[in-house]
Amino acid sequence: MSRRSRARQVVLQLLFQEDLNSSRDLDWRGFLTGRLKGKLDLLEFAGALFAGVRDNLAGLDLSIQRATHNWKLARLSATDRNVLRLAAFEILHFGTPAKVAINEAIDLARRFGNADSASFVNGVLDRLYRDQANPTLETQPSSVGLGIPSDGPE
Repeated sequence: MSRRSRARQVVLQLLFQEDLNSSRDLDWRGFLTGRLKGKLDLLEFAGALFAGVRDNLAGLDLSIQRATHNWKLARLSATDRNVLRLAAFEILHFGTPAKVAINEAIDLARRFGNADSASFVNGVLDRLYRDQANPTLETQPSSVGLGIPSDGPE
């Protein structure tokens, strides 16, 4: 696992905790520091991802909701919801190339989600990326141009 992949995994765990325990004030800096010991560059990367998702949560959720077509965010598993939030932030606000963000999200979904998570996350993120790249076009589900198969649930 690459160093940045490890940082994304830790951020996902933190987002998951905050999503399920929103009334608790989490020590997210301590959480990141404890899991990414002595790796200042990764701490900065992970901190920027976590803070970015947190600061843009409403907009990210709206973008994801638009891309899920017939799925309400509350119906998604907490894992899938937070994988999507993290990747959507990277695509829409962080400047991570879409292919990288989508592949990383698929890996996280495979590792922490259920049997259908990876394909579902792939389909939603592909749609989100295409919608933001071509906001005036009506899009059809596919992964043309990203080299990622789209066989997720509709």
